[in-house]
Amino acid sequence: MNLRGILVLLVSVGLAWLAMVAANRWMEGRLASAKVEVVDVVAAAADIPFGTQIDATLIKMVGLPAAALPEKVFRDPQQVIGRVAATTLFKGEPLIEGRVVEHLGGSALAAVVPEGKRAITVRVNDVIGVAGFMLPGNRVDLISIKGGSGGARTETMLRNLKVLAVDQTASQDKNDPVLVRAVTLQVDPNQAEEIAEATNEGKVQFTLRNPMEDNREAPPTVAETEQEESVQPPPAPPAVASNQAKAPYEPETVLVIRRLHKQREFTGLDFARDAELRR
Repeated sequence: MNLRGILVLLVSVGLAWLAMVAANRWMEGRLASAKVEVVDVVAAAADIPFGTQIDATLIKMVGLPAAALPEKVFRDPQQVIGRVAATTLFKGEPLIEGRVVEHLGGSALAAVVPEGKRAITVRVNDVIGVAGFMLPGNRVDLISIKGGSGGARTETMLRNLKVLAVDQTASQDKNDPVLVRAVTLQVDPNQAEEIAEATNEGKVQFTLRNPMEDNREAPPTVAETEQEESVQPPPAPPAVASNQAKAPYEPETVLVIRRLHKQREFTGLDFARDAELRR
């Protein structure tokens, strides 16, 4: 091999090495510019049932890409401790405003009642409470039953009511039926008055709704069983005036002959009858 060939080979190897170095640096620059920024946020360390007041043992910090952060997510654990879960939270779920609400005192359940709403408790038994299958988070309709067995009146008075708690339990992580004595519902002030009136005047019955059912309100329905009505005889037909004129009354008389003259005289009974008719 001559000297010229050796020089060409060395130059080719040098150029290849320079190209490789340049490509490697270019790739490193691209990766550095594409590096994902990670932000630490507060997440649930375990499943947190609805209505539970959150403490430090129930939360942890996790890293999420900054570009994928949910709105109003908490980044400071101190902002979450003491709040109440407004719905069931699952392990690893980032905690955001609205799913955990501020606790301003009183029971934890009061903190999850939205502004403008009320919580009212209705006494139930195993039948009224849908055999124990009514659990917190379910949606129900309320039927009012008024009157006795002879004239019962039923009406679907309220629809799509949210169950906040059964007895003193607000947890939604149960599937087995539980016999309860009281159910707490989320209603507005007017609905609370209607429920109080219905429970005072008669009985109420719950019907369980499918959670996937359309939540639009339907007009109340009314059903009556053997409604008592006063039965009166039909009115008598009006008297029809007779077209025949009554014959004039002729009192009884006695023929008296005095000498050559005839004379009619009324009897005493006839005078009384004639006077009665002339009145």
